[in-house]
Amino acid sequence: MLCTTKYLTDRANMPIIKAMTLPLHSLQEPEPLGTRADEHLRVIRSAMERAGAFTAVPGWGGVTMGLVGLAAAALAHRSPRDGRWVAIWATAALLAFAIGVAAIVLKARRSGMPLFGGVSRRFYLTLGAPLAVGVLLTVALASRGAVDILPGVWLLLYGAAVLTAGAGSVPLVPTLGYCFMAVGAAALISPAAWGDAYMAFGFGVLQIVFGIAIARRHGG
Repeated sequence: MLCTTKYLTDRANMPIIKAMTLPLHSLQEPEPLGTRADEHLRVIRSAMERAGAFTAVPGWGGVTMGLVGLAAAALAHRSPRDGRWVAIWATAALLAFAIGVAAIVLKARRSGMPLFGGVSRRFYLTLGAPLAVGVLLTVALASRGAVDILPGVWLLLYGAAVLTAGAGSVPLVPTLGYCFMAVGAAALISPAAWGDAYMAFGFGVLQIVFGIAIARRHGG
């Protein structure tokens, strides 16, 4: 009986004895409070970036892009519907793209928004995919002489790009996308001679009107 009691006592005290005999370097020190706080802040900041809105959409940059669109429509209207007409609009698109990128960078820096955060990356991807499709369709249709349907295709795809990207941006942006798609649909079912007028209205007037509204409501 005595032996049994001694055995049970030794078994009960064994964890305490082992803990007392562990070397000091094997005991983990508690994580500093500052380190844990920094980690929590990183998690919160990452969640806010994923849930936030892309507010660096350029208002005045959009106005400038609209002016480029109006100038391109005036030049293209005087040109025959061939490679020269496509070249005018392609040049205008490249110029407007450069203006848009520069305006986004300037506005993002001014507002302190990260250019390559989670919400920004989503905006670029959703905007870029339909635009890339537009480039491929332009090459394919122009090489087959189907230039007359390009205004409708461009307006529809640009509207789809703005709409999908605008889902993570300020409310005016997806509205602009819907407007572009409506104009593009009208261009597809209208006479080909109206193509430049639709392009002027979409890439010119709509860009300017919505650009002014975005600049006034969302800081430039």
